[in-house]
Amino acid sequence: MAKRHRRHPRSPLSRSLIAGLAALALSACQVAAPVSPVPDSAPEDPPERSAESLAFEAYYANVQERLLNDGFLRTDGGGPDTPITARSLAETFERIALYDEYALSGGRFIQRETPAVLRRWTAPVRLQAHFGPSTTEAERAEDRAYLSNYARRLAGLTGHPVSTVQGNGNFHVLYLNRDEQLAAGDLLRLLVPGIGPDIVREITGLPRFAFCSVYAFSSADNPSEYVAAVAIIRTEHPDLLRRSCVHEEIAQGLGLPNDSPSARPSIFNDDEEFALLTRLDELMLRMLYDRRLAPGISAEEARPVVRQIAEELMGGST
Repeated sequence: MAKRHRRHPRSPLSRSLIAGLAALALSACQVAAPVSPVPDSAPEDPPERSAESLAFEAYYANVQERLLNDGFLRTDGGGPDTPITARSLAETFERIALYDEYALSGGRFIQRETPAVLRRWTAPVRLQAHFGPSTTEAERAEDRAYLSNYARRLAGLTGHPVSTVQGNGNFHVLYLNRDEQLAAGDLLRLLVPGIGPDIVREITGLPRFAFCSVYAFSSADNPSEYVAAVAIIRTEHPDLLRRSCVHEEIAQGLGLPNDSPSARPSIFNDDEEFALLTRLDELMLRMLYDRRLAPGISAEEARPVVRQIAEELMGGST
């Protein structure tokens, strides 16, 4: 299991957490039920937001402005200042895909990087958006369109079926403000039957410094294969942070659970330099779903294959 924090180098900010497989195992029958638990349309009279939610909105607007002013949250995907070689690609993939940064112990996540096996989806990934009542129709339409475009991009990169659906999803993307997040326990239990109370508390209590989060679940029979996931996207975010969270949480929920300060250019890094999926991240997603790497393979077993794939992707450059 891993839970991953990303922090800006000069402030205690965190924007991403992931819970992995071992302690989040669910029986296959528990995750099979199709659900559409929230209305597809916004209410005519959305509820008033709390002072805390409004404060979150102001806080995140300030964070985005400060990061942009400092040259962070790049959207160029990398350039001449971020060269990638076959060696750096292989080493970064191993660190991101085959290590966990956090573990669940005694009902709490603790920072403890440990070796892990490769985990990914074998079933088609069906992304389903769910919105709290405060999200307007215009915002819902924009978020759905962005999610659909991103799903098509991920499907093209991985060669794995990734699409958006209106119902019967297995990767649930929750667009919630702070008030809706605190009240999301019943929704989470409906979306992922069998979800443990520790994870429900973790998600509903996600603190302000955690920008967004994703939790991926396996079946008890196949602990290296994801069968369900839940991503939390805060609707208090300004546009770029909102899109950044979508990029990172869904890519991470496909099977890239760790981060590394040496991952550059990458969104899987604590430094917030890049906001959106980079060239290196695209290459790691291709590697993750390469058929020569099987779910459950260890870092030691995978290393020679990873090096071979990296050399192929980079045209033999080292």
